[in-house]
Amino acid sequence: MAAATKGNTKRKEGAPRMADDDTNEQADRPRRKVPPIKVWVTDAEKAEIADRAAQAGLSLSAYMLAAGLNHPIRSVYDLKAVADLGRVNGDLGRVAGLLKLWLAEKRGQGARPIDVERIMGDFRKMQTELSGIMRAALK
Repeated sequence: MAAATKGNTKRKEGAPRMADDDTNEQADRPRRKVPPIKVWVTDAEKAEIADRAAQAGLSLSAYMLAAGLNHPIRSVYDLKAVADLGRVNGDLGRVAGLLKLWLAEKRGQGARPIDVERIMGDFRKMQTELSGIMRAALK
């Protein structure tokens, strides 16, 4: 007599379970009901792992899972730095917009138009560089 299992495969009653059977069943269960993996570490190693998890803004479990699955782990500080760069990039855009407005309204007053255009070009270059740095930090 055959017993049906998930995935429409059949195995005989009393036959040993295959690894795929366990994987399918565990995927349907909450993680807390799946047996944990235990890792033996010294107190110093545990403290370092806990510190790195805190720096990344992750729980110890989430950090270990990400590290074990070779997923990128980003520091919270890196993400904050990217947000700060985004604000600076926006400020540069606003300053360039004000310069452009000034140029349109008071052309030739206070500074030569060619100097203002050069400064605006510098702003655009800095914005492009900042955007590249932010993209690289998020990869």
